[in-house]
Amino acid sequence: MSAPEIYISTDVETDGPIPGPHSMLSIGSAAYTADKQLIATFSANLATLPGASADPRTAAWWQTQPEAWEACRSNQEDPAAAMQRYVAWVKTLPGRPVFVAYPAGFDFLFVYWYLIRFAGESPFSHSALDMKTFAMALLKTDYRDSTKRHMPKQWFDPMPHTHVALDDAIEQGALFCNMLKQNRNT
Repeated sequence: MSAPEIYISTDVETDGPIPGPHSMLSIGSAAYTADKQLIATFSANLATLPGASADPRTAAWWQTQPEAWEACRSNQEDPAAAMQRYVAWVKTLPGRPVFVAYPAGFDFLFVYWYLIRFAGESPFSHSALDMKTFAMALLKTDYRDSTKRHMPKQWFDPMPHTHVALDDAIEQGALFCNMLKQNRNT
């Protein structure tokens, strides 16, 4: 029998829309079992990339989030050290890792780029599970109508969304597990 899947809910904070010209400022991951047991977490604040700069619109948004900005700029690590530590962390988890994000198209873009650039590998291969797409299937609705405000209240645990990467990864992981439970019970 193969090892169970471990759902690694991941959130990133960045200073722009794409990696390379812009930097990933922080990463937070929360590893959950299918039955919503939080088994491990990872977080790191990263130094900005040499030669990269903040996107003006993203920088303006950060000015409205001073507590989250302060949180993601403390205790910065070199990106190479952080991403190698991240790969090692994922490999210690007791199952097959599945990257989960909302939206996966944004978070996975940064994480995958940083993994390949700084660690030379991705423990997720090329795959990411997008929670919004999963919600679309569960709700039997259009993709653009699958936003959090259209999701059933019972999918949400009472957790804050702080724009601190680890906080948001934990919150979104619980949401994913609630969605997964509904899917498996129907």
